[in-house]
Amino acid sequence: MTLFDQVKEAHLDKLKLFVPVVDRVHGNSHPEFHDVRKIFEVIDDKIKAAGVDQPDLSSEFARLREITDHYTVPNDVCESYAAVYNMLKELDAAHQG
Repeated sequence: MTLFDQVKEAHLDKLKLFVPVVDRVHGNSHPEFHDVRKIFEVIDDKIKAAGVDQPDLSSEFARLREITDHYTVPNDVCESYAAVYNMLKELDAAHQG
């Protein structure tokens, strides 16, 4: 199992739960999170479509790094928001290999 597969297994289900909730709770004060949610949904769809293969998510992760200032957690958010950024950052790093 690749590192990407390991990180995906560890985080994908939690991300599917957390991302919509964080978007609903923090989206008004952090509108960039709406884009994070949309990009995560694309990532999730590409992972599903790839099956056992590793999908090419380079452009999605590049956009996430840009939107999130390299996954910098804002000071005024909850632990779930921070957890989402940390899990996405780990998934990004594993994808880069």
